[in-house]
Amino acid sequence: MPPLLRGPGVILHPIAEARLDALMEILASPGVRERCGLQDDLEHERAGLLNDGQAFAIEIGGRLAGWLGYNEQDDPDCRYASLDIFLAPDHQGRGVGSAALRLAARWLFEQRGHHRVTIDPACANTRAIRTYEAVGFRPVGVMRRYERGADGRWHDNLLMDLLREEMRGGERAQPQT
Repeated sequence: MPPLLRGPGVILHPIAEARLDALMEILASPGVRERCGLQDDLEHERAGLLNDGQAFAIEIGGRLAGWLGYNEQDDPDCRYASLDIFLAPDHQGRGVGSAALRLAARWLFEQRGHHRVTIDPACANTRAIRTYEAVGFRPVGVMRRYERGADGRWHDNLLMDLLREEMRGGERAQPQT
């Protein structure tokens, strides 16, 4: 279970079962479902939001703003983490995503010992790609027919990574106990 993380204007809470209904509503909202591809199996989707305990609820000003998940590769010779994120439509385009990603990446670097973090937006999601680049992520390559979209077709995704020393902006992650 990850800790509570506080950053400038954003708080990342470990996912609680009580927040799943609100997160499912965000996931189903216009502007999110087209990118995230809400599945027909809603129980499977709910379990995916828990992400085996490797997920945060993003909070801004006391309001639920979205979800951020991570996965860790713990092999000492290939140690890295990957991130995924979605935001409620009213929180998009306001710097919330970049603040949450910076906070999570700093925690993964400083507290979890990773040297690299990856993220893999759809190639067509230029808004997300610009956000990730602002944090410091760099394009690595295109993963062809990587994931099935909400339209049922396979779409290409852009693999991006961020090395610890390439991190841009933000403050240190402050885990709360």
